[in-house]
Amino acid sequence: QVQLVGSGGGLVQAGASLRLSCAATGDTACISAMGWYRQAPGKERELVAEVANGGRTSSAESVKGRFAISRDNARNTVSLQMNSLKVEDTAVYYCHARTERACHLGGIDWWGQGTQVTVSS
Repeated sequence: QVQLVGSGGGLVQAGASLRLSCAATGDTACISAMGWYRQAPGKERELVAEVANGGRTSSAESVKGRFAISRDNARNTVSLQMNSLKVEDTAVYYCHARTERACHLGGIDWWGQGTQVTVSS
């Protein structure tokens, strides 16, 4: 299994920056991608950004040019630098890791505890 512990988040004004960090422990050799999702009140959880093992990144259109994801494979950490935050970025942000099905861990999607990001106008 994989355990994820995230940190960062908080309350900021529009235009400010925040940095989220997440560390993975457990069967980290099975991780194929790490990233961040978010869920705003009344909305479905959505991908913010993720980095696959080969370095390929994926991100939501709404955050391109403002958010930057980075991953340290040696330390099993992933960070999300969020700049020029907007009110609509307000959500609970969840660290996520995807593992190889061949590892037979009982699941392939692992989630951190979630951290609140609130952006005020």
